Amino acid sequence: MKDEMNNVQTMLFQDDGVIPNHPSLPVLLYKGIWANDSTRAETLLNQNGWGNSWINGVFDYHHYHSNAHEVLAVVSGWVELILGGEHGKIVHLQAGDVVVLPAGTGHKRLSASLDFRIAGAYPGGMSYNTRTGEPGERPKVLREIQEVPIPDSDPVHGQEGPLLELWNQKPAAP
Repeated sequence: MKDEMNNVQTMLFQDDGVIPNHPSLPVLLYKGIWANDSTRAETLLNQNGWGNSWINGVFDYHHYHSNAHEVLAVVSGWVELILGGEHGKIVHLQAGDVVVLPAGTGHKRLSASLDFRIAGAYPGGMSYNTRTGEPGERPKVLREIQEVPIPDSDPVHGQEGPLLELWNQKPAAP
């Protein structure tokens, strides 16, 4: 487990007033984790308990899901995303990379190779919505984000992955 934890990058984004992001769960980035298995990404996600999957691209506008966590696994090519909203962090992903987005985390495609394809999935096959930061949706989405349960499995490692440890940590007492 220690090696798995060392191979995961974490990023925590604040609410920017438009994109809420998640108040306590970090984005998890597994670089090159499936470099030799990227074409099987959707199958591997499903085997690890993440379903309602698809293979396609990423929208070229800021959006997020307030009622589900999402995993994105690059199947082919490369993509440059901005995570966390307009002033978030730009990440470059290529075939074999996997990123887990907690509910509320903004994401947008900035550029991609012509052969770019990505697999997306949701814990337990949850249904998901797509939100864009409209002012009228804000009170409802802030509540929805808080109500999304921690997944029962890590999308990459299954029952013993870093997600389970990182997302189940209790905050330190003041």
